[in-house]
Amino acid sequence: MEYELTVGLEIHAELKTQSKMFCACRNNPDAEQPNINICPICMGHPGTLPTINGEAIRQLVRVGLALDCQINEHSKFDRKSYFYPDLPKGYQISQYDWPVCKDGRLTIDDGRSTIQIERIHMEEDAGTLKHRGKDTLVDFNRAGVPLMELVTKPDITSSDQIAKFAKELQLILRYLGASDADMEKGQMRVEVNISISMGTKVEVKNINSISSAVKAAEYEFKRQAAALEKGEKIIQETRGWDDIKNITVSQRTKEGSADYRYFPEPDLPPMHFEDEQIERLRAELPELPAARRERFVREYGITPAQAEIFTVTKELGDFFEEVVSELGNAKLNTLAANYLITKLPKNITAENFAELISKISHRELSSTAAGIVLEEMSATGKDPDEIIRAKDLGQISDAAALVDLVDAIISKNPKPVEDYKKGKTEVLKFLVGQVMGASCGKANPEVVAELLKNKLVH
Repeated sequence: MEYELTVGLEIHAELKTQSKMFCACRNNPDAEQPNINICPICMGHPGTLPTINGEAIRQLVRVGLALDCQINEHSKFDRKSYFYPDLPKGYQISQYDWPVCKDGRLTIDDGRSTIQIERIHMEEDAGTLKHRGKDTLVDFNRAGVPLMELVTKPDITSSDQIAKFAKELQLILRYLGASDADMEKGQMRVEVNISISMGTKVEVKNINSISSAVKAAEYEFKRQAAALEKGEKIIQETRGWDDIKNITVSQRTKEGSADYRYFPEPDLPPMHFEDEQIERLRAELPELPAARRERFVREYGITPAQAEIFTVTKELGDFFEEVVSELGNAKLNTLAANYLITKLPKNITAENFAELISKISHRELSSTAAGIVLEEMSATGKDPDEIIRAKDLGQISDAAALVDLVDAIISKNPKPVEDYKKGKTEVLKFLVGQVMGASCGKANPEVVAELLKNKLVH
């Protein structure tokens, strides 16, 4: 039988705030000492009261607006009950029926596919479990950190779309400054809900990279298809991803909302959002990745592939825009983009880089010499003129200055010269190379080629 893959994603991202979600403890993902950023509130001691982190809510609303979500006028927090040692209260403060954001969308595949976003809500993160032999240690530094959860509708139909959606969301979070979304640090986690031909849903957790999410979906598709072929039933369950064996393993029967026993959080007031607040945050949104890609191609005339690199590596794209403003010549944009992508700039100002590009375009430097200058600029931060003078790298473009050198190469290579005259024009590259070598790379190869052609036809 032919089976169709159907996937919905649940993506958690830790928000970039100074303090935790409901207390004043520091939100520090780089803390090396365990259980240093904790207090009675995030440890769930009796008699303590949480307070909503306004900055975390502001960031969540910005994420929702960037993803074209509707911001609910009214929202509230709920208690979600379950018992694990990394949740000291015995419940998690989350959101159930009144999330902050709903009904959004994210376009991928260069605009060809739109994935609907069901909701984005706020909750607190749990602590970290560390297993050592038979013992399990708990680090509560992460407990209480602001954690947004984004839930898509089951619109994803390929593992490739999983990767594209997750990468684009990760990029948007970074552009907004809402989260570093570093998966190695656990700041972004992807869970995949997989079914075949809209059948029983299976959730796969414990996925620590986008590539693993893709592998998990592909493995589950094959596992479920094989089970159905044998006449077996797919049960609704939670499975984990084993990065070593590259398989999913059953963990527990999937809980439903009734198992979590949601009820309104009695210690936190409901939230109300005014239209004026929402529109002010919308107006403050930065240029987002999709708009940046389109603008770079339209405004600077570079290729979509180059625009993608300058979007994914935002700092490089920002530097490219500085270089373009210094060049003031649209024809040089592609040349600048090519050199920037080939050699990432270090210790180089936009002004000096633009000057180098200008010299290359005016044939004052050969490509070999330009590479030498660029390396030296990165190492020392010097301007190109200083390096060119010190290393005597200026390109010779005056034909009169190259005539004697070309004549000498012709006289030393009678066989290639004869071959060229017989119609084997490919040997011209060899002769040009000989002249370039004799000039220590300083001769302009285009001028040399023209000189050789003129002399070899007579």
